Amino acid sequence: MKIVRIQTAAGETCLASQQANGTLERLTGSLFEGLTSTGQAVVATKILAPLDPAAILCIGLNYRKHAEEGKQPIPQNPVLFMKTATAVQNPGDPIVLPRKLRSDKVDYECELAVIIGKRCYNVSRADALSHVLGYSCANDVSARDWQKEGGGGQWCRGKTFATFCPLGPCLVTADEIPDPNALQIRTVLNGNTMQDWNTNDMIFDVPTLIEFLSASTVLAPGTVILTGTPHGVGAARTPPVFLQPGDTVTIDIEGIGSLTNPVIEEVV
Repeated sequence: MKIVRIQTAAGETCLASQQANGTLERLTGSLFEGLTSTGQAVVATKILAPLDPAAILCIGLNYRKHAEEGKQPIPQNPVLFMKTATAVQNPGDPIVLPRKLRSDKVDYECELAVIIGKRCYNVSRADALSHVLGYSCANDVSARDWQKEGGGGQWCRGKTFATFCPLGPCLVTADEIPDPNALQIRTVLNGNTMQDWNTNDMIFDVPTLIEFLSASTVLAPGTVILTGTPHGVGAARTPPVFLQPGDTVTIDIEGIGSLTNPVIEEVV
């Protein structure tokens, strides 16, 4: 099922299932306790991010070709950093380039988002996918100057500015994606394809990430895992390509859909 979170003309927020013809059918219940179709058609005035995450755990350097383009060694364990839940942005709403803490090196990163559906604690790799509710598209927007030079050795400052985690346009339930490590994934910037690869290039696949992240650690329902980005990021290009006001960036993942956001400057 493709689940979308929407606003209606009446101003309410609800969940709906997206049908094959693009129409929406209202759902009742909750993502984590079960959803039931009402059979009632519903019209969206706005598409929202599919959930408010309990946490956003992010993996760096998780594609071999991306590690190579950055001349980084292959990590021995997954490289973990975090974004705050307040970094989430809706499909269609703008990525805002920071100006209070100015960055002129804001980059795109297409990523497969994994949404945890039930409590994880010391989950085995073999059992990991049974804890996944579904998958979505994400853009791990990154201010490279704050990530690398201004963050004191930590990545979070450059990764968690407001709007730096576009998510959506839907949540595709796990039964529709039996192998999350066999999906085409790409970024299109102003009509130009910048990243175009496959999730089979992950150094640590999705079950391995869940096993690692849940080791001696509780992952609550609603935890979103961003699984890394393939090669082709703007910072690695010659010359570098960073997001500019007026740009439009789209993340497209096979079996999920397309997440598109315009780019504007912060007004301070």
